[in-house]
Amino acid sequence: MRPARLTAPAADPVVLVAHGSRDPRAAEATRALARAVAAARPGTTVLPSWLDHTEPGPTAVLRGLAEAGRPQAVLVPLLLTAAYHRRVDIPAAVAAAREPGPAMDVRVTDVLGPADAAVDAALLAALRRRLAEADPGRFDALVLAAAGTRDPHARGSVGRVAAALGGELGVPCRVSYASAAPPSTGAAVTRLRAAGARRVAVAAYFLAPGRFHDAVVAAARAAGAVAVAGPLTDAPELADLVLRRAALAVDSKTPRRMARPGRAAVRLDQAE
Repeated sequence: MRPARLTAPAADPVVLVAHGSRDPRAAEATRALARAVAAARPGTTVLPSWLDHTEPGPTAVLRGLAEAGRPQAVLVPLLLTAAYHRRVDIPAAVAAAREPGPAMDVRVTDVLGPADAAVDAALLAALRRRLAEADPGRFDALVLAAAGTRDPHARGSVGRVAAALGGELGVPCRVSYASAAPPSTGAAVTRLRAAGARRVAVAAYFLAPGRFHDAVVAAARAAGAVAVAGPLTDAPELADLVLRRAALAVDSKTPRRMARPGRAAVRLDQAE
């Protein structure tokens, strides 16, 4: 896959915003992705941040950039569905940067999951990479295991990813969730095996390791899955997707609106 080509304004700093976890492996995965994004686009400042559990938060990072004389930034949500965190937590974090200080123009991109109902080819390629790393052999059915959400629109986007991934691989692909919604990964694997699938693999729709992914691995193995993929973490295809999300926001034809001190100019590009 070709590296993302960014136009001149892409020199704006890129702030990555992850959900956050008590598990230190999750924060390290976010830092690894930040390093991968920076390596893929030399000269671009890439800074990780977290909504919870790990510092710094996105508000602190944005304020630090403004105080350092960087008046513009692109914020990329490291989320796979446009659920509560994208709709509420991230806009609130950006709005909190409006406290008195230097003017700051922040553009917030789409999440990394499906945007405008389209599943990005890079996301599918990253999922396929992790599957191949888990087991390069063949399988005749697949489960896409996600963290889980009560938001029906977010669950619909996970279903679109499952359908696209199964279509690319030519096998049936079912969705499962580690929390908040059925079916569980173990139940999904069991149903596929009961329907005649002999080799069922599990693709991990997770950006980082943690207790949910650990639970998926245990449940899938107990149900007889032949392979369970690792989280996407710093897959090169994911770094490419981050850069293209940022480029799309920067290249937006909508004129920038500079904030006055005490106000933040915030564009929610491609907002849900």
